[in-house]
Amino acid sequence: MKKIIFWITLAVVLGLMNFQIFHKEKTIAHGQTMLLKLAPRDPRSLMQGDYMVLRYEIVDAAVQAVALKDKGYLVVSLNEHQVAKYVRIHNGEPLATNEFLLLYRNRDGLRLGAESFMFQEGDAGLYDQARYGELKVDANGASVLVGLRDEKWTSLGNKKVFE
Repeated sequence: MKKIIFWITLAVVLGLMNFQIFHKEKTIAHGQTMLLKLAPRDPRSLMQGDYMVLRYEIVDAAVQAVALKDKGYLVVSLNEHQVAKYVRIHNGEPLATNEFLLLYRNRDGLRLGAESFMFQEGDAGLYDQARYGELKVDANGASVLVGLRDEKWTSLGNKKVFE
């Protein structure tokens, strides 16, 4: 009986993990590209390797605008370079042309789910010029960070993993 419970539990856990992987891969393949202006904070972690903790200017704009719920959506618009600009907090109203949803969670600060960027040890120099986080965002506002870009919107590092 214990073996059966173990195998059922393992199957459920693996099934849930694969579902999440499938959803993220679908977002990467078909999601809307958004560039969020950023300011890197802490570039290293001794336990995890090299990474950047990212803070987005759009978050600062939203926090200053209104008191935020624990979970919700930012409405953003995109310019010709796909750079997102904060418009308002979504309250269920229809979106205008060129407006998109971006899911947030308010836990010890506003989080978009893409606040850290890991890179291979020794590649920190590639990302010194990072000015934008490149996110893929699905129709429901869920995002996946796929890379970083410089001030001229050029991808930094090796993106072959995502293509």
